[in-house]
This record gives sequence, structure tokens and C-alpha cells, in this order.
Amino acid sequence: MKSRTPKILHPIGGISMIGHALRAARALQPQELAVVVRHERDRVAEHVSGLDPRAVLIDQDELPGTGRAVQVALEGLDARAGSPVTGTVVVTYGDVPLLTAETLQHLVAVHDGEANAVSVLTAILEDPTGYGRIQRHEDGTVLAIVEHKDASPEQRAIREVNSGIYAFDAAVLRHALTQVDASNAQGEMYLTDVLAIARAGGGRVAAVVQEDRWQVEGANDRVQLAALGAELNRRTVERWMLAGVTVVDPTTTWIDATVVLDEDVTVLPGTQLHGGTTVARDAVVGPDTTLTDVVIGEGAHVVRTHGSGARIGAGASVGPFTYLRPGTVLGEDGKIGAFYETKNVTIGRGSKLSHLGYAGDAEIGEYTNIGCGNITANYDGVNKHRTEIGSHVRTSSNTVFVAPVRVGDGAYTGAGAVVRKDVPAGSLALSVAAQRNIPDWVAAKRPGTASATAAAEAPSAGTTTESPTSTPTEEKSTQA
Repeated sequence: MKSRTPKILHPIGGISMIGHALRAARALQPQELAVVVRHERDRVAEHVSGLDPRAVLIDQDELPGTGRAVQVALEGLDARAGSPVTGTVVVTYGDVPLLTAETLQHLVAVHDGEANAVSVLTAILEDPTGYGRIQRHEDGTVLAIVEHKDASPEQRAIREVNSGIYAFDAAVLRHALTQVDASNAQGEMYLTDVLAIARAGGGRVAAVVQEDRWQVEGANDRVQLAALGAELNRRTVERWMLAGVTVVDPTTTWIDATVVLDEDVTVLPGTQLHGGTTVARDAVVGPDTTLTDVVIGEGAHVVRTHGSGARIGAGASVGPFTYLRPGTVLGEDGKIGAFYETKNVTIGRGSKLSHLGYAGDAEIGEYTNIGCGNITANYDGVNKHRTEIGSHVRTSSNTVFVAPVRVGDGAYTGAGAVVRKDVPAGSLALSVAAQRNIPDWVAAKRPGTASATAAAEAPSAGTTTESPTSTPTEEKSTQA
């Protein structure tokens, strides 16, 4: 992958490749699920344990090869059980993210139903380069698997390939692994050698053909990873459309495998839904919207928005050009409008933050209207502080709330107010100075400019040197 990240930790559809593999394997409800680790052992182990705490982590030693990986896994499971494990052992890989639980269940059903010693999942490929080839007996059973590097020209012409996914009888597997050596072009213990050994011992070896080649495709570089991701997304989008979701343009819509959508949701072009995002019935998302771990209520509209870790109530509207940061909670029928940023803020039912502002570390009551350009100044350079604004409050344009501060229910603020003190319920908060007009300032300070010319040509409207913006009573009230 040419990456500092181990291959199986690379994500597609919002889940790492090993995460997809664990999901499919766990769906078999196995007695034990073992993950063999080696490269970047600690990182992989931590990731696996976070996804599936019940998974057994087993370290592969310095002996290379898939055969050795399975051998140490079996030895580890035997030791845990206190005796040799019995029954069916399924082997799969951490880099086949499109493999489904249904396919594994079918493999096990065929294996058990036919009492096979080994059952291998295979696929027919147009270009089988790089894959092990399936050699079949005339009765249809499998003679052996020949790795590509060890295959003759005739064997390389075979198009049926080994997926590397098997069901084994545990006793057969354990015995055969003792006979596998590393005398091959790779110098590795090939798990594929078990098939010929099992057959030589009288066991039946069968192939289960998987017609959907994508399920057995692995990713060894970022080109293959992108192809798998695109195919997974196509299937995910199609599945939601068949479940009653309108996706206007599937080619520009990306939906993680972890996202949940209700019937009659509409997803508009250029939308990406990631993580634990959920969207309720009749909501409309997009266009040009990216949401991660966002919960959207019934009938809400989210337009041209980037958001994460937010909750949007039923009937609410967000956007366009809105940035929802974690901790944003918008109540039912509320609004966060154009060019707004929110973080760690709770906004009550029916309240509106319509345009051009920032609300952070705040709590806003119900049916409050926050005017254009309002800001909660929540950071003093050292600590964050909260702003509390009550219900049915009306704030004028360009109000700044210097936290910590509280505004009571039904209060108002004047345009340009800087609110540094608590505002009692029903009060008007003002912080204004008398306006002064300086006559002929443009002619004196900007002579020859277009402004000076326009001013000189303007009809006289009368001038005053000072024009108060508030009554003396208001000034006194503000000072108080």
C-alpha cells in the first residue's frame, strides 16, 4: 500500500478492511474467532480488539506463509480449549472486504452437507493472473491448487482461481499441516498444499464457485482499494434505493456501510454520509453535503452543509454553507442558516440562527431569533465559557455575547450590542456611543477621489456635528 497504515486497517465504506472481514466471520456465530497478527502487530491488535473484543489474537512467528498462519491459529485455539478443537474450521482473510456472511454460510453448509474434508471458495476470472489455479478431477472434485508462480503455462491457462477462503475438517487440517513444507518458489508454507494432502489421505475436496467475483477480490494497492470502495458504495446506494430511499444521482453519492436511512429520505447530488449518520423519514439531504455521525430528524432539510457529531431535530432546516461541529443540537422546527458555524450548542425548538454568525459553548431556548452576524465570544484566551440565551429572545444584528453571560427570556438586544453582563428577562440590552459626524472630512482627507467628487456634487441635506443613536433614557439604562 506504500503507507504507514497496515493494509488491513485501510478503510472502505467507513469500515476498515479487517472490520468488514470480522463482520462476515462473526455472523457465522463461531465458537471462537481467531485473528492471526504479525505486521504492525500492536496497531492491528488494538484495532481488532476495539471492533470485536471477543476475537482471539494469535501471533504468527518468523515462519512465513498462510499455512503457518493457520497452524499457529489452530495451535492457539487447541491450547485455549485444553484439547484439540473439532468440527469445521473456516479460514478467511483480512483484505476481502466485500465478502458477505451469506457466502460464508453457504460455504459451510455445502462443506457440512457433503461431509467434505476441505471445501474451497473459487471464482472464474477473465484475467486470473496472480491467483492460484484450481485443478479439478474429472468427477468435479479438486485435485490441487497451484500457485501462479509455480504453475506451468498449461496450468496458468485455467481461469478458475482460489479465493483463499476455505472450510476444513479440523482433524484433517491439523494432520495435513504437519506435512506442509516450504519447498516452493516463495519459500513459504502454503495453505493450498493441504488440499492435495487431504485428498491423498482419502478425504473429499470440493470447490464452491462464487459467481460474484467482487466478494473474493482483495486489495494489495490503493488502485485495487479504490475499485473495491467504488463497488461497495454502488451496492450500498443501490440497496438503499431498493429500500425506499430516493438517491437523485448515485454516481456522486457516497454512503458508508454504517449509515442508516429511513424510507422516503431524499439524497441530492454530491452528498456523502459517513460513520453513524442516521436520517429519518421525509428528510432531504444535499446537494453538496458531507455529514459524519449526524442524526437527522423526520422532515428536516440539510443543504450544502459540512457537519459532524450533530443532532438535527424533526422539521428543522440547516444551510446552505453551514458548518456543524460536534455537540450541535438543533431542536424541532429550528433553523441554522447560511454561513453559520456552531459547536457544542443546544438550540431549542423553533429557534433560528439564520445567517452569518458563530454559536459555540451555548444554550439557546425555544422560539428565539438570533440576528445576523451574532457571535458568542466563548474563549478568553485561556478557558472556554458558556452563553445562556433564554426563550423568545430577539437579538439585533452584530450582537456579541462575551461569555460567561446569561440573557433572560423575552429579552432584546440592540444592533451592535456587546453583551458583557447578564440581561434580565424582558430587558433591552444596548451598548452604544453617540454618533459623531465630521463635516467635509472626505474633501480634506481624500481630495481628488471619486468620493470627494460625489460629495461635492451632492445636494445639501444639512449636516450636524453629532447625531445620537439613542435617547438619554436609553443611555442611562445601558449604563445602569
